[in-house]
Amino acid sequence: MKLIKNSMLASFVGAALLSAVVAQAKVGSDKAAQLGNTLTPMGSEKAGNAAGTIPAWDGGITRPPAGYKAGGDHIDPYAADKILFQITPANYKQYADRLSAGQMAMFARYKTYRMDVYPTRRSASFPQRTYDFTRRNATQCELIADGDGIRNCAEGFPFPIPNNAYEAIWNHKLKYKGLSVRSYSNQVTPTAGGSYTLTRLREEILGLYYKPGNTSENINNNLLYFKQDVLSPARLAGGVLLVHETLNAKAAPRQAWVYNPGQRRVRRAPNVAYDNPGTASDGLRTNDMTDMFNGAMDRFSWTLVGKKEMLIPYNDFKADSSRSLVSDMVKPGHINPDYMRYELHRVWVVEAKLKPGQRHINSRRTFYLDEDSWQIVGVDHYDGQGSLWRFSEPAVINYYEVPTLWTTLESTYDLKSGRYVSQLLDNQDKPRDFSFQSTPADYSPQSLRDSGVR
Repeated sequence: MKLIKNSMLASFVGAALLSAVVAQAKVGSDKAAQLGNTLTPMGSEKAGNAAGTIPAWDGGITRPPAGYKAGGDHIDPYAADKILFQITPANYKQYADRLSAGQMAMFARYKTYRMDVYPTRRSASFPQRTYDFTRRNATQCELIADGDGIRNCAEGFPFPIPNNAYEAIWNHKLKYKGLSVRSYSNQVTPTAGGSYTLTRLREEILGLYYKPGNTSENINNNLLYFKQDVLSPARLAGGVLLVHETLNAKAAPRQAWVYNPGQRRVRRAPNVAYDNPGTASDGLRTNDMTDMFNGAMDRFSWTLVGKKEMLIPYNDFKADSSRSLVSDMVKPGHINPDYMRYELHRVWVVEAKLKPGQRHINSRRTFYLDEDSWQIVGVDHYDGQGSLWRFSEPAVINYYEVPTLWTTLESTYDLKSGRYVSQLLDNQDKPRDFSFQSTPADYSPQSLRDSGVR
């Protein structure tokens, strides 16, 4: 892996390279002063690269494009961009230093896999309030519980100048996504031949960490509430999953409940975590793969490897559009490349290795985090024997009505079976609704029975 070498990166990752021990130190005011100057408010390098192939960050998307209407389709602000070049199974080895192991494996397996590479648009942006609290967090926020908790943090990214991998992953977990949001996380698990049944999933999230005035200390260890309703097919319809996610998993792990419409009862679901299978995923997706990674970090040892330039999905407005039919996007082996856009960006590389004595279907994972948003934009998953097994890749856009950069499609490819699972296929449903309002009272176990009646 070819990493960027410069003095700034050395100061960022030196501690992580020397030791896997979780550092709890905050950065000093001198480093924090770089935020908004040489660094963006999120902590990424403001300058472009020496080759000019990555431009400087100029604030990202600061307002919706002309013609956008709240609640409607996201207009692609870069629709006029032309493809710079294509990467195919015939030439992918020429770009090996810009690809992940998972991407390389996709080219090696599928003759139809392709990457259309466009000009780099550093579109990531967040509310000014997120920037303000991120700067505050830089000098105050700390890790606790061996990396599985935080303290003295509020609203923004907790560690914009990370000292270690735990801090980098927390930036992803606490990325601002709006206080309350409703999504259609519709899912497919195609056979190797491409046939599938669409599972319609309606999901709600209420993130208490993002509520103005809240801090990591006054939310009673309740990070967020998550509810998932199964709408179809008929054999699954009416099922409901409820999760109470905690801020400190060591102090109190997440709690989960499910409502079974056939039994008409609510029961605890302690296994909705780690590597247990996700809803209707045919075992192709684990619970901790949602949003590319979520949940407790305690079963793995985490290392911040450094930063590199990489070709990643970015500004995938075509994958988000209601004009893009699911039947056209879902193809044998992988999502139709016509609906994906790739750009050259800098990413943080994080390695997670299973601790001795711990259980997980993955012995190792490599995560790639976009430097401008801390969104995980790729994951290489390795099996118990250490062989590359699966590859996860999202499509991302700037939800400029918020604004936030987040996934609009999440796919995990099983390189052994030739199958995959894709979720967030809301193209023929309503787009994500960030105006949705809910309260903690809406996410009590007692509320599940009413929610799940079909």
